[in-house]
Amino acid sequence: MTRSLRLIEKLPFLVELFINGSFIFLYSLKKYKKIPEIWNEQLLNTYFSLSSWIVPLVILLVLVGNYLTSSKLDSFFRRYIFSIIVFIPLIITWGDLEFTYWLGSAHLLSSILSLYDNEGQEKIKKEKKKYSESLFQYISLKPAQIVLISFLGLIAVGTFLLLLPLSAKEGQVISLIDALFMATSATCVTGLSTLSLTENFSLFGQIVILILIQIGGLSILTLSSSMTLLLGKSLGMKDKILMQGLLDVSSQEELIDMIVDIIKYTLVIELWGGIVLTIAFSLEGFEFGKALYFGFFHAISAFCNAGFALFPDSLESFALNPIVNITVTTLVILGGLGFIVLKELTTLFVHKRKWIQVGLHTKIVVYTSVILTIAGTFIFFFGEFLNSIDKLSLWGKLMVSYFQSVTLRTAGFNTISLNNLELHTIYFMTLFMFIGASPGSTGGGIKTSTFAVLIQSIRATLKGTSKVEFFDRTIPNILVVRATALFIISLIVTTSFIFLMMVVEKEQSFLTVLFEVISASGTVGLSLGITPYLSSLGKIAIAFLMFAGRIGPLTLVFAIGERKDETGDLTLPEGRTMIG
Repeated sequence: MTRSLRLIEKLPFLVELFINGSFIFLYSLKKYKKIPEIWNEQLLNTYFSLSSWIVPLVILLVLVGNYLTSSKLDSFFRRYIFSIIVFIPLIITWGDLEFTYWLGSAHLLSSILSLYDNEGQEKIKKEKKKYSESLFQYISLKPAQIVLISFLGLIAVGTFLLLLPLSAKEGQVISLIDALFMATSATCVTGLSTLSLTENFSLFGQIVILILIQIGGLSILTLSSSMTLLLGKSLGMKDKILMQGLLDVSSQEELIDMIVDIIKYTLVIELWGGIVLTIAFSLEGFEFGKALYFGFFHAISAFCNAGFALFPDSLESFALNPIVNITVTTLVILGGLGFIVLKELTTLFVHKRKWIQVGLHTKIVVYTSVILTIAGTFIFFFGEFLNSIDKLSLWGKLMVSYFQSVTLRTAGFNTISLNNLELHTIYFMTLFMFIGASPGSTGGGIKTSTFAVLIQSIRATLKGTSKVEFFDRTIPNILVVRATALFIISLIVTTSFIFLMMVVEKEQSFLTVLFEVISASGTVGLSLGITPYLSSLGKIAIAFLMFAGRIGPLTLVFAIGERKDETGDLTLPEGRTMIG
């Protein structure tokens, strides 16, 4: 009886080994031109075509079989999460021979490795843990340094994957500098591109970029913590403390709820956006498979405020498409508000809370975001009324102006050519890009709340009061100092890189360099067209600027130069100096 049960448990694997293994073996022979000449080529091509459809079905059979033999749902997810991760892109790209070959190979390898006897593994884990504890007692990383290293690690992995011949389109070669730039831009959800996604990258390369966007948008630490909880494990104490600081929650219970909410909001919003955009692209004449892929790619790119598009002119072809415009801008806004704000706004509708009960942070972010969006729309509308949008209807002018105002909040899409804009419009666009999105979001910039605190600080100074107030609440002085420091550091970094790029890229005009630098520092992704033509040194400089903009200037400073306070609790005597 026991042998029969074991055979039933291994039946899905045996089926996969026979069917998928045969396909992988024969396709490898074809790929590396080792097939004997006497074999019927037409018959082989028919076999490969059928296999590209059958292999995903076999993996689905494996998943169903493993689910039926699993005792609990959490144990199923814990053991077969890789199979699920492989199966999803297989469904999206169903019928693609090359993609089926590589993912099928990866899944078969994981299935073989899963048969390895786990006896004695606990002992090995204990030894590893003991070694790790003895090693890490000499390595003490601060939270800012962990954030910096995690992003650097993801960029390194992304660069390696994009350098693979599999990532390039047939006949194309991706250089190290371009792979590094594209991996950095995707991880830092910027959207600046030195290469075309459709002309230079294969489907595999595009998927790699999409995964980098998703991980970079949520942040690696949030994603790893959510995966730990999904697999039924608990976070370590150090991880909990680090995540509490990053997500600004006071208790471990709130931390768990926040991580769960982040994943829930992300999945629901991106799923909604993907479905709606799939319908929109289908109505535009795309076949369903392509519309599905384009829909979900742009939904993830928009929610993560990345700005990567699978069209050579971004979304200019859909400038007057209301479904695409409204869906993309809504995704950008939701992604740019921040998960803490999304959670509080959800309680307004679910728990019927009143606006007066909403937290101060949410009020500041919502009011500032609305004001900036409306102001940006009007500035673009009146600035380009008789210029780039002159030939559009009134509704078309408003739609383009609103779309461009929203995407200035670090999204990076455009529905109109930026090279045709007035100089004063471009100048105002740089100001909005510098402000960026909100804290705890997928966007960059100095953040809306920082901008709001600075404005209120100026207002308090003009009124002759030392208190910065918002909605009958006083902002602590330490936050005002922090906001001022963030603004000054961002200004110094930006102006320094403008100077550097002017020296390096002498052939480019000042305006294009200014726009490119601010777009990179705010992780916006808009460009006046100079990105592909930058020198190697210019690409490295912009890549570093995107990295600094994503993790935040203060985080970068803390990671590199944070030192222990030598004065301890000692309070130094006050001093006075003249100001203004």
